[in-house]
Amino acid sequence: MELSVEFFPPKTPEGENKLRLVRERLSEVLKPAFYSVTFGAGGSTQSGTLKVVSEIHAAGAMVAPHLSCVGSSRESVCQMLKQYQSLGIKRIVALRGDLPSGMGQYGEFHHANELVEFIRSETGDWFHIDVAAYPETHPQAKSPASDIDFFVQKMKAGANSAVTQYFYNTDAYFRFVDEAYEMGVTQPVIAGIMPITNSTQLLRFSDACGAEIPRWIRLRLQSYGDDVASIRAFGEEVVTDLCDQLLTAGAPGLHFYSLNQADAVLAIADNLSLGS
Repeated sequence: MELSVEFFPPKTPEGENKLRLVRERLSEVLKPAFYSVTFGAGGSTQSGTLKVVSEIHAAGAMVAPHLSCVGSSRESVCQMLKQYQSLGIKRIVALRGDLPSGMGQYGEFHHANELVEFIRSETGDWFHIDVAAYPETHPQAKSPASDIDFFVQKMKAGANSAVTQYFYNTDAYFRFVDEAYEMGVTQPVIAGIMPITNSTQLLRFSDACGAEIPRWIRLRLQSYGDDVASIRAFGEEVVTDLCDQLLTAGAPGLHFYSLNQADAVLAIADNLSLGS
Protein backbone atom coordinates (compact mmCIF):
# COMPACT_ATOMS: atom_id res chain seq x y z
CA MET A 1 0.00 0.00 0.00
CA GLU A 2 1.41 3.39 -0.97
CA LEU A 3 0.53 6.94 -0.01
CA SER A 4 0.77 9.91 -2.36
CA VAL A 5 -0.21 13.58 -2.21
CA GLU A 6 -1.40 16.16 -4.74
CA PHE A 7 -0.35 19.84 -4.78
CA PHE A 8 -1.29 22.77 -6.98
CA PRO A 9 1.23 25.42 -8.10
CA PRO A 10 1.08 28.46 -5.78
CA LYS A 11 0.60 31.88 -7.38
CA THR A 12 2.57 33.97 -4.86
CA PRO A 13 5.99 33.78 -3.16
CA GLU A 14 4.16 33.39 0.17
CA GLY A 15 2.28 30.42 -1.24
CA GLU A 16 5.54 28.89 -2.48
CA ASN A 17 7.13 29.20 0.96
CA LYS A 18 4.05 27.72 2.63
CA LEU A 19 3.99 24.76 0.21
CA ARG A 20 7.67 24.10 0.88
CA LEU A 21 6.94 23.81 4.62
CA VAL A 22 3.88 21.62 3.97
CA ARG A 23 5.93 19.28 1.78
CA GLU A 24 8.71 19.06 4.35
CA ARG A 25 6.22 18.10 7.06
CA LEU A 26 4.55 15.47 4.87
CA SER A 27 7.88 14.06 3.69
CA GLU A 28 9.20 13.76 7.23
CA VAL A 29 6.18 11.86 8.57
CA LEU A 30 4.58 10.07 5.60
CA LYS A 31 7.41 9.74 3.08
CA PRO A 32 4.87 9.65 0.19
CA ALA A 33 5.61 7.37 -2.76
CA PHE A 34 5.13 10.44 -4.97
CA TYR A 35 3.71 13.95 -5.12
CA SER A 36 1.56 15.00 -8.08
CA VAL A 37 1.39 18.61 -9.24
CA THR A 38 -1.64 19.92 -11.13
CA PHE A 39 -1.60 21.68 -14.47
CA GLY A 40 -3.96 24.63 -15.07
CA ALA A 41 -6.66 24.52 -17.71
CA GLY A 42 -5.32 25.63 -21.06
CA GLY A 43 -1.79 25.58 -19.66
CA SER A 44 -2.47 28.52 -17.34
CA THR A 45 -0.09 27.25 -14.65
CA GLN A 46 2.36 25.38 -16.87
CA SER A 47 5.38 27.38 -15.71
CA GLY A 48 4.23 27.09 -12.09
CA THR A 49 3.89 23.33 -12.46
CA LEU A 50 7.42 23.05 -13.84
CA LYS A 51 8.81 25.19 -11.00
CA VAL A 52 7.17 23.12 -8.24
CA VAL A 53 8.05 19.83 -9.95
CA SER A 54 11.69 20.87 -10.32
CA GLU A 55 11.95 21.83 -6.65
CA ILE A 56 10.35 18.63 -5.36
CA HIS A 57 12.57 16.53 -7.64
CA ALA A 58 15.68 18.44 -6.51
CA ALA A 59 14.73 17.64 -2.91
CA GLY A 60 14.97 13.95 -3.74
CA ALA A 61 11.26 13.04 -3.83
CA MET A 62 9.37 11.28 -6.62
CA VAL A 63 7.12 13.79 -8.38
CA ALA A 64 4.51 13.43 -11.11
CA PRO A 65 3.49 16.52 -13.11
CA HIS A 66 0.02 16.59 -14.63
CA LEU A 67 -0.23 16.80 -18.41
CA SER A 68 -3.53 17.85 -19.96
CA CYS A 69 -5.02 17.50 -23.46
CA VAL A 70 -6.52 20.99 -23.17
CA GLY A 71 -4.84 23.43 -25.52
CA SER A 72 -1.95 21.03 -26.09
CA SER A 73 -0.38 20.31 -29.46
CA ARG A 74 1.81 17.31 -30.19
CA GLU A 75 4.76 19.68 -30.40
CA SER A 76 4.08 21.34 -27.03
CA VAL A 77 3.58 17.99 -25.30
CA CYS A 78 6.77 16.69 -26.89
CA GLN A 79 8.70 19.72 -25.57
CA MET A 80 7.33 19.18 -22.06
CA LEU A 81 8.18 15.49 -22.14
CA LYS A 82 11.76 16.27 -23.20
CA GLN A 83 12.01 18.91 -20.47
CA TYR A 84 10.84 16.45 -17.82
CA GLN A 85 13.13 13.74 -19.14
CA SER A 86 16.10 16.10 -19.01
CA LEU A 87 15.30 16.81 -15.34
CA GLY A 88 15.08 13.09 -14.59
CA ILE A 89 11.32 13.05 -13.90
CA LYS A 90 10.03 9.48 -14.18
CA ARG A 91 6.28 9.77 -13.52
CA ILE A 92 3.44 11.67 -15.22
CA VAL A 93 -0.32 12.04 -14.69
CA ALA A 94 -1.99 12.14 -18.14
CA LEU A 95 -5.43 13.75 -18.20
CA ARG A 96 -7.98 14.94 -20.70
CA GLY A 97 -8.62 17.98 -18.49
CA ASP A 98 -11.61 20.32 -18.51
CA LEU A 99 -12.06 23.12 -21.01
CA PRO A 100 -11.96 26.54 -19.34
CA SER A 101 -15.04 28.69 -19.98
CA GLY A 102 -14.79 30.50 -23.28
CA MET A 103 -12.40 27.95 -24.75
CA GLY A 104 -14.19 26.19 -27.57
CA GLN A 105 -12.14 23.05 -28.21
CA TYR A 106 -9.37 20.77 -27.10
CA GLY A 107 -5.96 20.79 -28.73
CA GLU A 108 -4.70 17.97 -30.93
CA PHE A 109 -5.58 15.41 -28.26
CA HIS A 110 -9.29 14.96 -27.52
CA HIS A 111 -9.12 12.07 -25.04
CA ALA A 112 -6.61 10.92 -22.44
CA ASN A 113 -6.02 7.57 -24.17
CA GLU A 114 -4.63 9.52 -27.17
CA LEU A 115 -2.29 11.42 -24.86
CA VAL A 116 -1.14 8.19 -23.18
CA GLU A 117 -0.48 6.57 -26.57
CA PHE A 118 1.52 9.62 -27.69
CA ILE A 119 3.64 9.68 -24.50
CA ARG A 120 4.42 6.00 -24.98
CA SER A 121 5.28 6.45 -28.67
CA GLU A 122 7.64 9.37 -27.88
CA THR A 123 9.28 8.15 -24.68
CA GLY A 124 8.81 4.37 -24.52
CA ASP A 125 8.83 3.14 -20.93
CA TRP A 126 10.62 6.17 -19.49
CA PHE A 127 7.55 7.40 -17.60
CA HIS A 128 5.24 5.69 -15.14
CA ILE A 129 1.89 7.03 -16.41
CA ASP A 130 -1.09 7.58 -14.12
CA VAL A 131 -4.56 8.36 -15.48
CA ALA A 132 -7.81 9.47 -13.85
CA ALA A 133 -10.72 7.25 -12.81
CA TYR A 134 -14.26 8.25 -11.84
CA PRO A 135 -15.95 5.73 -9.50
CA GLU A 136 -19.17 7.78 -9.54
CA THR A 137 -18.98 8.35 -13.33
CA HIS A 138 -17.44 11.38 -15.05
CA PRO A 139 -19.98 14.26 -15.07
CA GLN A 140 -19.74 14.54 -18.87
CA ALA A 141 -20.00 10.81 -19.59
CA LYS A 142 -22.98 9.60 -21.65
CA SER A 143 -23.47 6.68 -19.28
CA PRO A 144 -21.62 4.70 -16.60
CA ALA A 145 -20.93 1.99 -19.20
CA SER A 146 -19.34 4.43 -21.67
CA ASP A 147 -17.28 5.94 -18.85
CA ILE A 148 -15.88 2.52 -17.93
CA ASP A 149 -15.14 1.89 -21.62
CA PHE A 150 -13.11 5.11 -21.82
CA PHE A 151 -11.26 4.17 -18.64
CA VAL A 152 -10.37 0.73 -20.01
CA GLN A 153 -9.10 2.36 -23.24
CA LYS A 154 -6.77 4.59 -21.20
CA MET A 155 -5.39 1.66 -19.26
CA LYS A 156 -4.87 -0.44 -22.40
CA ALA A 157 -3.20 2.53 -24.14
CA GLY A 158 -0.24 2.14 -21.79
CA ALA A 159 -1.11 3.55 -18.35
CA ASN A 160 0.66 1.98 -15.37
CA SER A 161 -1.93 2.92 -12.76
CA ALA A 162 -4.95 5.13 -12.12
CA VAL A 163 -5.91 7.61 -9.43
CA THR A 164 -9.61 8.16 -8.74
CA GLN A 165 -11.61 11.30 -8.27
CA TYR A 166 -12.39 11.65 -4.56
CA PHE A 167 -15.50 9.96 -3.18
CA TYR A 168 -17.13 9.21 0.17
CA ASN A 169 -18.86 5.97 -0.83
CA THR A 170 -16.60 2.91 -0.81
CA ASP A 171 -19.19 0.83 -2.68
CA ALA A 172 -18.80 3.10 -5.71
CA TYR A 173 -15.03 2.59 -5.70
CA PHE A 174 -15.09 -1.19 -5.35
CA ARG A 175 -17.87 -1.63 -7.92
CA PHE A 176 -15.91 0.51 -10.40
CA VAL A 177 -12.70 -1.45 -9.81
CA ASP A 178 -14.49 -4.81 -10.12
CA GLU A 179 -16.09 -3.78 -13.43
CA ALA A 180 -12.76 -2.53 -14.80
CA TYR A 181 -10.99 -5.75 -13.79
CA GLU A 182 -13.75 -7.81 -15.42
CA MET A 183 -12.97 -5.90 -18.64
CA GLY A 184 -9.31 -6.82 -18.52
CA VAL A 185 -7.69 -4.05 -16.45
CA THR A 186 -4.90 -5.40 -14.26
CA GLN A 187 -3.17 -2.19 -13.13
CA PRO A 188 -3.76 -0.72 -9.64
CA VAL A 189 -6.52 1.85 -9.13
CA ILE A 190 -5.45 4.17 -6.30
CA ALA A 191 -8.23 5.74 -4.22
CA GLY A 192 -8.35 9.54 -4.29
CA ILE A 193 -9.04 11.05 -0.86
CA MET A 194 -10.28 14.59 -0.14
CA PRO A 195 -9.97 15.60 3.54
CA ILE A 196 -12.94 17.62 4.81
CA THR A 197 -11.84 20.93 6.35
CA ASN A 198 -14.12 23.54 4.75
CA SER A 199 -17.73 22.65 3.96
CA THR A 200 -18.40 25.55 1.54
CA GLN A 201 -15.29 24.76 -0.47
CA LEU A 202 -16.04 21.02 -0.50
CA LEU A 203 -19.61 21.53 -1.74
CA ARG A 204 -18.37 23.86 -4.50
CA PHE A 205 -15.67 21.43 -5.63
CA SER A 206 -18.08 18.50 -5.56
CA ASP A 207 -20.77 20.27 -7.58
CA ALA A 208 -18.13 21.11 -10.21
CA CYS A 209 -16.53 17.65 -10.52
CA GLY A 210 -19.52 15.39 -9.95
CA ALA A 211 -18.32 13.84 -6.68
CA GLU A 212 -21.29 12.94 -4.50
CA ILE A 213 -21.47 14.18 -0.92
CA PRO A 214 -23.79 11.71 0.85
CA ARG A 215 -26.86 13.43 2.28
CA TRP A 216 -25.98 12.58 5.87
CA ILE A 217 -22.55 14.18 5.51
CA ARG A 218 -23.95 17.24 3.75
CA LEU A 219 -26.58 17.78 6.48
CA ARG A 220 -24.07 17.36 9.30
CA LEU A 221 -21.72 19.88 7.67
CA GLN A 222 -24.56 22.35 7.17
CA SER A 223 -25.61 21.95 10.81
CA TYR A 224 -22.18 23.12 12.00
CA GLY A 225 -22.55 26.47 10.25
CA ASP A 226 -19.32 28.45 10.74
CA ASP A 227 -18.01 26.20 13.54
CA VAL A 228 -14.66 25.38 11.90
CA ALA A 229 -13.42 23.16 14.74
CA SER A 230 -16.52 20.93 14.57
CA ILE A 231 -16.33 20.71 10.77
CA ARG A 232 -12.69 19.62 10.92
CA ALA A 233 -13.25 17.11 13.73
CA PHE A 234 -16.22 15.58 11.91
CA GLY A 235 -14.33 15.58 8.61
CA GLU A 236 -11.32 13.88 10.15
CA GLU A 237 -13.52 11.16 11.63
CA VAL A 238 -15.43 10.55 8.38
CA VAL A 239 -12.36 10.43 6.14
CA THR A 240 -10.35 8.30 8.58
CA ASP A 241 -13.20 5.76 8.56
CA LEU A 242 -13.37 5.91 4.75
CA CYS A 243 -9.62 5.23 4.44
CA ASP A 244 -9.81 2.44 6.99
CA GLN A 245 -12.56 0.70 5.01
CA LEU A 246 -10.58 1.08 1.76
CA LEU A 247 -7.33 -0.27 3.19
CA THR A 248 -9.04 -3.14 5.03
CA ALA A 249 -10.72 -4.21 1.78
CA GLY A 250 -7.45 -4.11 -0.16
CA ALA A 251 -7.22 -0.73 -1.93
CA PRO A 252 -3.65 -0.52 -3.32
CA GLY A 253 -3.04 3.06 -2.22
CA LEU A 254 -4.41 6.41 -1.04
CA HIS A 255 -3.82 9.64 -2.95
CA PHE A 256 -4.57 12.71 -0.82
CA TYR A 257 -5.89 15.88 -2.47
CA SER A 258 -4.12 18.11 0.03
CA LEU A 259 -5.10 21.57 -1.29
CA ASN A 260 -1.54 22.47 -0.22
CA GLN A 261 -2.36 21.80 3.45
CA ALA A 262 -0.69 19.28 5.75
CA ASP A 263 -2.71 19.18 9.00
CA ALA A 264 -5.73 17.15 7.87
CA VAL A 265 -3.63 14.65 5.88
CA LEU A 266 -1.27 14.11 8.82
CA ALA A 267 -4.16 13.75 11.29
CA ILE A 268 -5.86 11.10 9.15
CA ALA A 269 -2.59 9.25 8.61
CA ASP A 270 -1.88 9.33 12.35
CA ASN A 271 -5.35 7.91 13.11
CA LEU A 272 -4.56 5.04 10.72
CA SER A 273 -1.02 4.57 12.14
CA LEU A 274 0.50 5.32 8.75
CA GLY A 275 3.91 6.89 8.36
CA SER A 276 6.90 7.06 10.69
